[in-house]
Amino acid sequence: MRRIMSGPRIAIGGFMHETNTFAPSMAGFEAFIEGGGWPTLSEGPALISATRNVNMGICGFVETAEAQGWDLVPILWCAASPSAHVTEDAFERIARRIVEGVRAAGRLDGVYLDLHGAMVAEHVDDGEGELLERVREVIGPDLPLVASLDLHANVTRRMVDMADALIAYRTYPHVDMAETGRRSALYMERLLSGRRDAKAFRQVPFLIPIAWQCTGMEPGRSLYARLPALEERGIASASLLMGFPAADFADCGPSVLAYATSREGADQAADELLEAVIEQETAFSGDVFSPMEGVLRAMELAERASRPIVIADTQDNPGAGGNSDTTGMLRALVEAGAKRAAIGVIVDPEAAARAHEAGVGARLRLPLGGKSAIAGDAPFEAEYVVESLSDGRLTASGPYYGGARMQLGPSTCLRVGDVRIVVASRKAQMADQAMYRFVGIEPREQAILINKSSVHFRADFEPIAEAIIVCAAPGPMPADPAALPFTKLRQGVRLSPNGPVFG
Repeated sequence: MRRIMSGPRIAIGGFMHETNTFAPSMAGFEAFIEGGGWPTLSEGPALISATRNVNMGICGFVETAEAQGWDLVPILWCAASPSAHVTEDAFERIARRIVEGVRAAGRLDGVYLDLHGAMVAEHVDDGEGELLERVREVIGPDLPLVASLDLHANVTRRMVDMADALIAYRTYPHVDMAETGRRSALYMERLLSGRRDAKAFRQVPFLIPIAWQCTGMEPGRSLYARLPALEERGIASASLLMGFPAADFADCGPSVLAYATSREGADQAADELLEAVIEQETAFSGDVFSPMEGVLRAMELAERASRPIVIADTQDNPGAGGNSDTTGMLRALVEAGAKRAAIGVIVDPEAAARAHEAGVGARLRLPLGGKSAIAGDAPFEAEYVVESLSDGRLTASGPYYGGARMQLGPSTCLRVGDVRIVVASRKAQMADQAMYRFVGIEPREQAILINKSSVHFRADFEPIAEAIIVCAAPGPMPADPAALPFTKLRQGVRLSPNGPVFG
């Protein structure tokens, strides 16, 4: 029997997808069933159990709400790996279930949604704005509606207008997702007390490459330190969103949000943040190496290093829409004769299946990866040794995934020369050391590690790295967004810091 609560009655749900409109494959409904490294699509009470003790916004919200004695009405939560557009079928099926769940919940005191903020569907450019508006139509203009957002959200005016508050992550790597859910619950409490704040929204006039959005280094570190300082001055909530610079629609790009008791206070805080970001435009840059340049540099550093040299294969980051199967970095490792090197994750279900059929110790000649039709990329054919096999189930232990139970499907460790490759059947960003260990590779013992990730890997790998290098092998997420063939951006946006202007 459902326990009767005396606190406010809050409906909760979530629908998360980061859309790279230039990526090679879309996210259908099955992608949200699988979860892409996150919990599978969950409804009703199963939503709470599936997302508990995981670094996710909804987990932090639920923990805070339960401590406050709120009566939670779980609707639906789901996520899929970043990719091209969410299909119309998937968007409509999921959005309909969330909206109808809110409608069927009866009397409510508020609604909380765990969103990404950079979702583009086949038929709707502003995925979150569309969902928020549909929910708002059901609950009316006065019921509190709060959403947590990813730091990479491409915020639209529609999103700001439909929600009472949008609360964004403050770290990249995103180690504060659950904390953001907790801050969202505290803001919901503010709304439940009858307080309504003025909103201020500003868009930054240039796109920021994701490799240089990291909040652990400058200029991100100093910019994000301004947010709690603003709140200490009396601003109810402040957010800086770096944006996801691979979504071809008008509102792609960074933005700032401020909520305050007065219009003047909100505007002043937003203008201050915007000015600070613009002042740092030139600082959003860094060195990017070609595959062979990066590998040779890593080999040189490894000769006198006591810890691994870590390379980010940034342009095939599955956290930015890549299929995690390009082979440019693998090819460079082998051609350079790298020793004690490992790369992951290369997603190739056919290769994983053949390894499982052949068994540990077998030698297989096969074309690995390179199946996404990326210009300049191709399968890497070689003779591989099957070193280990796995069913793909693991628990991530690092601070980014934060305890997520991952299911990567049939997986294997293949070796060519002294290079070991994590091969899986389902994609997830290489952002956790456990994603090497589940196939028998100890990352600390490698001289070189190549991770298909842009920044999230830093949370778990920076502590063990002697140095970190960023490389640009062929892939669907250019290190410089100015290389993308945009057609829908708003006029005047610079396509990179101090870069060309759209339109």
